[in-house]
Amino acid sequence: MTAVTAATMFDTTRSQALMARARDRFPGGVNSPVRAFGGVGGEPFVVARGAGSRIWDVDGNEYIDYVLSWGPLVLGHAPPAVLEAVQRVMQNGTSFGIPTGLELELADVIAERMPHLEMMRFVSSGTEAAMSVARLARAITGRDHLLKFEGCYHGHADSFLVKAGSGVATLGLPNSPGVPSALAELTLTCAYNDLEAVEKIARSVPLAAILLEPIVGNGGYIEPVPGFIEGLRRIADETGALLVFDEVMTGFRIAFGGARERFGVTPDLTALGKVIGGGLPVAVYGGKREYMSRVAPTGPVYQAGTLSGNPLAMAGGLATLAALTREVHDSITARTARLVHGMRTMAARHGVPFNASHSGSMWGFFFREQTVTNFDEAKTSDTELFKRFFHAARVRGVYLAPSAFEAGFMSSAHSEADIDLTLSKLDDALGAALSGAKG
Repeated sequence: MTAVTAATMFDTTRSQALMARARDRFPGGVNSPVRAFGGVGGEPFVVARGAGSRIWDVDGNEYIDYVLSWGPLVLGHAPPAVLEAVQRVMQNGTSFGIPTGLELELADVIAERMPHLEMMRFVSSGTEAAMSVARLARAITGRDHLLKFEGCYHGHADSFLVKAGSGVATLGLPNSPGVPSALAELTLTCAYNDLEAVEKIARSVPLAAILLEPIVGNGGYIEPVPGFIEGLRRIADETGALLVFDEVMTGFRIAFGGARERFGVTPDLTALGKVIGGGLPVAVYGGKREYMSRVAPTGPVYQAGTLSGNPLAMAGGLATLAALTREVHDSITARTARLVHGMRTMAARHGVPFNASHSGSMWGFFFREQTVTNFDEAKTSDTELFKRFFHAARVRGVYLAPSAFEAGFMSSAHSEADIDLTLSKLDDALGAALSGAKG
C-alpha cells in the first residue's frame, strides 16, 4: 500500500469533531496529557472499542495495538475471563468501603509471585502507590531527601515532578508550576545508570530512598547496565537509604515475578499497578512486614482511600494473573522478541540508525545507532523521524505509543499472524517516513 493510498483510506472525521468538543471540557481535550499527541503532533483519535490485539476508533479505523492502555492489558482488550469475573462480582455491588475477601485473594497471588511483598496496601493509582511509598520511606528512615533518576516517571505527586518522564518528558517540562520549591529541593536527581553519581549523592546527603523504574518505560525503553541495580542495593545498604522499585509498569511484564526475579535484587519497598488490575484502576505498595506495619491503623503513617481494594478491580486482577501463567508469560515474551528482531531487520534494510530491545513483554526502540543508557541519550534520538514513522504506522493500522519516550507492550492476544502483518505495515511505514511523508 502506498503512502498516498494509506492516507486516503484513513478517515478521521468523527474523531476530529469529538476532539473539538472535548477541548471545551478538558485541558487539551484529554484527561491525561500524553493522549493529546503532543509528542508527535496531529490530532488524537477517539477510541470506540477493543477486542484482543486490536482497537477501533469512532471512524471505524482498525489498529493493531501495542500501547495496550499503557501496559495493563497483558491479555489484550476485553479478554472474556476478565469480563466474566468483573460482571460476576458486579452483581453483588461495585464498592463497599469495607473489606472483601477478594482483596486477600489478590494479595496472596501477588505475594506468591513476589514474596518480598510480605505485607501490602491496595490503592487506586500508580501515583498514589508511589506517593505512599515515599511517605513511608521518609517515616522509616527519619530522612527527607529522595533520589530519583532523570526520565523516570513515578506519577504526578509533588515530590516526583522533577526531571520526570512520561507526559512531562513529551511536553518538555522539567518540573511543574504549583510544586513548592522547598519540596522540590528534597528530590535529588541524577542520570540513570550513573552509579558513581548515585554514590556521591548518597554519601553526601542522607537519603530516605533511592527510587527507580527497574527498566525505564517513561523516558523511552532504557535497560540498566550490568551491575547498576546491584550497585544501588549496595549503596542503599551502606548509607541507610531504602531501595524502592517502582514496578507500576514493569511488574509481571519484564519477568513472571517482576524485577526481583529478572535482576536477582530485592528492594525494600515496591509499588505495583497496571497488570494487577487487568485494565481496572488499581495499584498496590508493599514490602517488608516491619516496614508496612508502620502504615495506619497499625502504625502512624497515614494513608487511606475510599476505593482502595475496590472489588471490581480485585476481580479483574485475579482473573488476569490466573490467566498469566509462566507458560503464557514465556509465550508473550517470545513473540515480543520476534517483533523486536523484525524491527531491527527492517531498519537495517532501510539503512536507518536504530536500536530496539525488550524484557519480557515490554519493549521499545530509538532511532539512534548506539544503545541508550539514560534520558539525555534518549533525547539525541531522531524524534522527527519518529513522528513521521508514528503517523505512517497509524494510517496503516498499527498503533504505537504517541511519543518517542514511551515503551511498548505485547499481549497474549497478539498472534504470530499479527506480528507478520505488523512488520509488513511497519516496513512500509518506515519507507514512507524516510521519504518525509506522515501518511
